[in-house]
Amino acid sequence: MREQLERIRLQAANELQGVEGTEALQDWRVRYLGKKGELTQILRGMGAVPAEERPAMGALVNEVRAAIEFMLEEKSRQLKEKEKQARLASEAIDITLPGQVALVGSKHPLTLVIDEIKQIFLGMGYEIAEGPEVETDYYNFEALNLPQDHPARDMQDSFYITPDILLRTHTSPVQIRAMERIRPQLPVKVICPGRVFRRDDDATHSPMFHQVEGLVVDKNITFGDLRGTLLTFARQMFGPEREIRLRPSFFPFTEPSAEVDISCGCGGSGCRVCKGTGWLEILGSGMVHPNVLKYGGYNPSEVTGFAFGMGVERIAMLKYGIDDMRLLYENDMRFLSQF
Repeated sequence: MREQLERIRLQAANELQGVEGTEALQDWRVRYLGKKGELTQILRGMGAVPAEERPAMGALVNEVRAAIEFMLEEKSRQLKEKEKQARLASEAIDITLPGQVALVGSKHPLTLVIDEIKQIFLGMGYEIAEGPEVETDYYNFEALNLPQDHPARDMQDSFYITPDILLRTHTSPVQIRAMERIRPQLPVKVICPGRVFRRDDDATHSPMFHQVEGLVVDKNITFGDLRGTLLTFARQMFGPEREIRLRPSFFPFTEPSAEVDISCGCGGSGCRVCKGTGWLEILGSGMVHPNVLKYGGYNPSEVTGFAFGMGVERIAMLKYGIDDMRLLYENDMRFLSQF
């Protein structure tokens, strides 16, 4: 039996050298240490050993078992280390390779223009005022001196929800709300950026677009103050060399009213953008109508004011040289990535 045990130990050691994986190692363990393994078979034959030799044989069996278990632990450790090194090699990162550049988004050109308009007027002491996009007929029309029979009230121009509720057609209602909030304090000095909605849907119009309107109410406000404000805005937005001109016009909520043009970047020589005139229309303006001041809670015999309104899409197209307004809404990344 001694020779048999020694043979098992040598055989196990020799076979273990050829074991290369955890599954093969498990098979090796079962072959020598399992319930039907070779050592177990020897222990079952201990009954045939003379009584006086059993203690020595038992000690020898335990010694061989311990040796085989030690070989098992050592081989298991070696295999785990080998697998670890292989995994590290396969997962290695070459830090000298160039990294992947993350795509970073940017602001939409309309947002850029709105932000710039805000900064210009904040620098002139204006406050930013906001109001609801779903508006009442009173604030959208009546308080702005638009009588019931005015064409702007036509259902084909406005999106009505009920006979008295509609999507606002301009940001002018915010001016009335601002006067109501600020009165009786002076001055009132606000700009009102936001989305507006009209039933226009053709190649040159959108049913939703953006406006920024401005309002100043104080004592002794003149048309000269309006012109100076708009000239400052035009030069900060488009360049210090720009000039403006005011042409008589009509708006129900201002009197007198004026359309405002800026000189074209061609320097007046005439180009495709200005159609050879040297001027580009950018906004409407005027002195606040006395009726509008009354609706806002101010006495038109004591205070005056001016107001102006501009389409953000129009400003963006002129500033960035965009020749088709649809580009602003098509979400074409080739276009938007330029900003």
